[in-house]
Amino acid sequence: MLRMLHLADLHLGYKPSYLDESRAAIRQKERDQLLEKAANFALDPAQKIDLVFIVGDLFETHRPAEKLVRAAIEQLQRLEGAGICCVTVPGNHDERSYFDSVYRVNKEKWPGILVQNPMPALVARRDIKGLPVWIYSLAYTGGLTKVSSLGDFPREQEEGLHIGAFHGTLDWDPGERSLPLKSTALAKANYSYIALGHLHSFQEHKVGKTLAVYPGAVESKSTGEQGVGHFTVVNFQQGKISLEKPAVAVREHARVELDISTLYSVEDVIAACRRERDPEKIMEIRFKGTPRFAIDVEKVQDELQADFFHLQLVDESSFIDWSQIEKYSGEHTIRGAFTKRILSRMQEAQGEREKEVLKLALLKGLAVFQRGE
Repeated sequence: MLRMLHLADLHLGYKPSYLDESRAAIRQKERDQLLEKAANFALDPAQKIDLVFIVGDLFETHRPAEKLVRAAIEQLQRLEGAGICCVTVPGNHDERSYFDSVYRVNKEKWPGILVQNPMPALVARRDIKGLPVWIYSLAYTGGLTKVSSLGDFPREQEEGLHIGAFHGTLDWDPGERSLPLKSTALAKANYSYIALGHLHSFQEHKVGKTLAVYPGAVESKSTGEQGVGHFTVVNFQQGKISLEKPAVAVREHARVELDISTLYSVEDVIAACRRERDPEKIMEIRFKGTPRFAIDVEKVQDELQADFFHLQLVDESSFIDWSQIEKYSGEHTIRGAFTKRILSRMQEAQGEREKEVLKLALLKGLAVFQRGE
């Protein structure tokens, strides 16, 4: 059995702009340790890793800090020195197109296999544990990579393991700074496995008979993504492929939804948010529902910021001013008929609880109309 550690989108050197200077420095330092964590994992004798693929965006930019470059080279040298085959594919953030790209400046001393060809090609053949391993890839290069010509992917007609490694989007062209890949073209190559990079969520796709995988970003990068929190290990054994997802110790990035429909004040909202309190956590809380009052989100966020490493509040609730509701009931529309009917039932309600339930139903119904549903 061969075991491969499939990495992509580490984005070393990224400094979060959404944090203050002090916490941004802490977060950058944490994220910049990702390659070392991966190397330590691969070098653990219990893991028996034979290959390490880094499929694009090892760095946040094409010209990372020299100290960071030296550290990355050192980690790859550790792996190569232990007999682990390393493959580095440039991405769109650390693109090879520029004359001062990290992969041009350091190509002579880059450990392992550094992909440099602008069009798909066989970049290396290695014998690992007596099995021939064929590696196919490309490094996007502005002016040289002909995206419209990516219809033929090479494959040697020889026995062994045939691995394609590409940093791009499968059956999707988002436009600038992305490499669109057609699954129909990749399927013709009939690779044993397709190692992908670029999308930050873990994804598995069937391309013909071949398994194609995005390992995702191990660590969160922005407030809009959580990070997968695991490495991706690929097992190749007697023509069969299986995946493992060993957990990685990273800062927790959580996302919760909070329905504020039944809360009566801003203080209640703050108290509900505080139930998620963790000074070490990056937290995103999304307000949902139909509140009975307008919320000053910035004020609430300022009040809660010290309870988290970072807090991002997103207001997706639908506040409806009660003073407008009588006007709705006079409309010759479905919304008007709905409003009039609920207001009539509220007048006939037996007790305050029934009246409150009807009021909440009215607010939620009007919110649906407000959203155009």
